[in-house]
Amino acid sequence: MKFLILIMILGFFQISFAQNPIIQTKYTADPAPMVYNDTVYLYTSHDEDDAFGFKMKDWLLYTSTDMVNWTDHGVVASLKDFKWVNTDNGAWAPQVVERKGKFYMYCPMPNNMGIGVLVADSPYGPFTDPIGKPLIKNSLDDIDPTVLIDDDGQAYLYWGNPNLWYAKLNEDMISLAGPITKDPSFAKVKDQPDPFKYQEGPWVWKKNNHYYMAYASKCCPEGIGYAMAKSPTGPWNYGGVIMDGDQRSSGNHPGIIDFKGRSYVFGFNHMLRIQTMSKHYERRSVSVTEITYNADGTIQKLPFWTADGAKRVGTLNPYKKVEAETMAYSEGLKTEMVTEWERNQPYNRGKKITDRIIVTSINNGDYIKIQGVDFSKGVKSLDVNVASLYGGKIEVHSDALNGPVLGVVNVTGKGEGDLYKTINTPLKSVKGIHDLYFVFKGEKDLFYFDWWKFNEN
Repeated sequence: MKFLILIMILGFFQISFAQNPIIQTKYTADPAPMVYNDTVYLYTSHDEDDAFGFKMKDWLLYTSTDMVNWTDHGVVASLKDFKWVNTDNGAWAPQVVERKGKFYMYCPMPNNMGIGVLVADSPYGPFTDPIGKPLIKNSLDDIDPTVLIDDDGQAYLYWGNPNLWYAKLNEDMISLAGPITKDPSFAKVKDQPDPFKYQEGPWVWKKNNHYYMAYASKCCPEGIGYAMAKSPTGPWNYGGVIMDGDQRSSGNHPGIIDFKGRSYVFGFNHMLRIQTMSKHYERRSVSVTEITYNADGTIQKLPFWTADGAKRVGTLNPYKKVEAETMAYSEGLKTEMVTEWERNQPYNRGKKITDRIIVTSINNGDYIKIQGVDFSKGVKSLDVNVASLYGGKIEVHSDALNGPVLGVVNVTGKGEGDLYKTINTPLKSVKGIHDLYFVFKGEKDLFYFDWWKFNEN
């Protein structure tokens, strides 16, 4: 009896961790998290699936309210948004900040073209170029921008590899308020050791009256080091190492936030690529873990990215429509944006009906895991919205990949990959907080998956 009670308690108060890497449907790098309205907006650079070296054309956006389930919002901006950029490759590490209801995206450009800025009225975009030229065009070091808006409202832009540079920004966030300065604390001194081992990828923030500058340290592989200061312009003192470099990732790029009372560091490794490829390719994957501050403000050192990431800090409501590209973990799947038009005539498509981000490449044995689903109202049935290719099944499991089966969705029909329909399937009832697995069964490419929704008892 006591054992059964314990199982019920664990099922209701289940503690789940993020599974690193946190994005599996695309290769992602250079994480730039931003907290806004109780949501983490995670902007990333994007390695193409066939990349050997750096093949990066656009920037992606993911969101989470619980640090374990991440929703893919697709491409949020690209090099094409800068009319003065003459290449389609080189969408390197960005950062987005919010000020007075507008969102500013700072983007480095390849080939010594400088650092540009985009602006939007929403964190989801669309982002546009307000100045039509580089905001920063100073030296070969002009990459990896990071921004701090201090308590007095003064904004600072930092960047650089292998030196750290900074400048004040005007309140409009798209023009400079002062000279460009090379930070002497990080300056490379010929024939002398560098105590900071600063390499690139700076990330600046303020916490408890301490200013912090984390960065990719030493090369290669790169770890994550940090420095501390009493003012946003230094002098900076070496703080230590957040994470040592490791052969499982040649580079690194920190992104650090506070969210729901906890502190997190984001970075990347090559663990997703290593699952299928033995040689080195620039196909990276973002990971996250919690960080701990000591009483004096220093940061406790972490091991290299573990499979377990951050703890879940919220639950997911299954009784409203959930996009299928909301995942804690997946295997074998991709995501893609598709546009549905009024007519399928190339020169007369009519009105756009909708843009959809869908789950694709669904084959036998692939699955989606969602963590911390709150079935407080019980379960009567499940709605899924799909477009059938060859058809197949969705097994709905609770708590484990081979856990109890709540029901099976039959996706019938073939050759309907451009016709989305909603299928309702009765399920066994379940209550409490549970992890959820959609396990796909069938032959060939099964179907496209758009969204799902549980119906309560």
